[in-house]
Amino acid sequence: MIIRVAEDHDWPNIYPFYAAIMAEGRTYAFPEGQTLDEARPWWMEQPPGRTVVAVDDDGVVVGSAKMGPNRPGGGSHVATASFLVDPAHRGRGVGRALGAHVLDRARAEGYHGIQFNAVVEVNRPAVHLWRSLGFQVIGTVPAAFDHPEEGLVGLHVMYRRL
Repeated sequence: MIIRVAEDHDWPNIYPFYAAIMAEGRTYAFPEGQTLDEARPWWMEQPPGRTVVAVDDDGVVVGSAKMGPNRPGGGSHVATASFLVDPAHRGRGVGRALGAHVLDRARAEGYHGIQFNAVVEVNRPAVHLWRSLGFQVIGTVPAAFDHPEEGLVGLHVMYRRL
């Protein structure tokens, strides 16, 4: 698997699993039912952010991440990121590889830390992954996410110093 900066021609390959994950309604508070063009600005970052893709040995896009400053101005020394793994390719280490890539890029770009603003507390695989990569839950906003099976659940704010 290689991880590289996403190009315009990658978006049609990301969009099907972006749309599937949003339709599941379990991990992101993004709008559901977006068209290809409506969804694009929600995922394809503009500078100073960037979007990357994970591509398997067959050239198939199996995941993506977007990253950049968490806030402008006085908060721009802390990064943030979001991740998507194609459901057909889960359990193959794609999320871990993307997470490690984002941590390396954030360090290389001089960020002091990285903050995830909204990790659904019942998304156990994600919480486990981020903890294993050194993130801590620094707070949980109660009942901030309406999960399709669990009802109202918390959103973790997770942080790691770089």
